Amino acid sequence: MKRLLPLILYIAPAFVSAEPASNMVWIPETLNFVKAGDLVKGEQLAQSCVSCHGEKGISTMAMFPSLAGQTANYTYKQLNDYADGKRQNPMMSPIAESLSEKDRADLAAWFQSLPAAQNNASQEDISKAISLVDKGNGKKILPPCFVCHGSDGAGQKMDTPALAGQQAEYTKNTLLDYKNGTRHNDIYSRMRVIAAQLSDTEIKQLAEYYQQLK
Repeated sequence: MKRLLPLILYIAPAFVSAEPASNMVWIPETLNFVKAGDLVKGEQLAQSCVSCHGEKGISTMAMFPSLAGQTANYTYKQLNDYADGKRQNPMMSPIAESLSEKDRADLAAWFQSLPAAQNNASQEDISKAISLVDKGNGKKILPPCFVCHGSDGAGQKMDTPALAGQQAEYTKNTLLDYKNGTRHNDIYSRMRVIAAQLSDTEIKQLAEYYQQLK
């Protein structure tokens, strides 16, 4: 019971809040809608994304995420969260608002169809990250990262993001945003609970680990 208390304290605020972290509800119709995204239309729409997210969805700037190979459901959810204010960004929010539901599904399908970035092996010490990915941390009640994000970092079809090949700086900043509560569109506070228990060193190493994962 003593080991469960910290987890309960982290999770409790999520249930006190009156508003959900996201308005997305995954029902069969929504899953099929995203699955049916039009790749041709998505490719056309993605031309306006090149300046930030790069050719073929691979960003060359650390502050912007690569979208190539990202799970379609995750991208679709993020665009919807930006559009309805559950996730906020001065650049992405107005862009997402201007897209129709179909546009978001088409973009999500297109980016998923692209091969993820291939990066060189990290020269940094990532031993802590490897342990967290493979074993988690029993003392902190942290499950292994692979349980949700896969042993290959490819994510899951529902709405767990692919992390393999992602910009290390972006992943690091994302985890820090979850840790300090700046970002809060994770359902059931699951990433906020996890990130709050990670040290800054562990976060940096995890970001480096996933960037070089192929």
